[in-house]
Amino acid sequence: MDISNYKKYISEETMMGPNSVRILAELFDKYPLQLAPDDLILDLGCGKGLTSLVIAKETGARVYANDLWISAEENGKRFAGWGVDEQVTPICEDANNLNFEKEQFNALISVDSYHYFAGYKGFFQEKILPFIKDNGVVLIGIPGLKDEYTDHAEELLSDWLGDDAYMFKSPKLWKEIIGSNDRIESVQTWEMACFNKAWDEWLAVNNKFACGDKQYFETIIKPYTCFVGIYIKLK
Repeated sequence: MDISNYKKYISEETMMGPNSVRILAELFDKYPLQLAPDDLILDLGCGKGLTSLVIAKETGARVYANDLWISAEENGKRFAGWGVDEQVTPICEDANNLNFEKEQFNALISVDSYHYFAGYKGFFQEKILPFIKDNGVVLIGIPGLKDEYTDHAEELLSDWLGDDAYMFKSPKLWKEIIGSNDRIESVQTWEMACFNKAWDEWLAVNNKFACGDKQYFETIIKPYTCFVGIYIKLK
């Protein structure tokens, strides 16, 4: 995937953290999706729709762009402006109470959001798995803790994240949290290679949240954290 194709869309307006397109590119390069135009993808926690745009362009499939914090109306206007409103459907729902048909989606993608709501055992099986078709694929890219610091998130990250430090977990721990099921063929987790570039692009943005992160980057974020990639293949 050539990230330069989306340079004009990556801006202070659309970014909500480390460059989500950079994270998505690594997921797609490592595990390419082979989908048809009628296939359905759920972009879970799409933010301002930047990842949904890229998913639609790269796969050609239909995308349901779901986010709890950004309204469907706001994202719908953005998709119309980008010319993808016939391919991308905006939704505003809680990930704990999704209202879709059983086995509706060929794939689920979640970038920089899954850790907010799914960090406990059983969530994937109860809240996500029912909506994915057989032979479906799940791709997740989220901030986490390096493996060597497993179980020390609150101790290491609290100055930066406060009470949210518990959300950061290591690749090994995320594999345990995803767990197993008769429908799951394999679960792979890894420390993503795009960490420095994605963070550099975020910290270069004139945004109050980026400025807040900048003061902790060298002392906390860079030494202890990573991006966790998660690949789940269904039978």
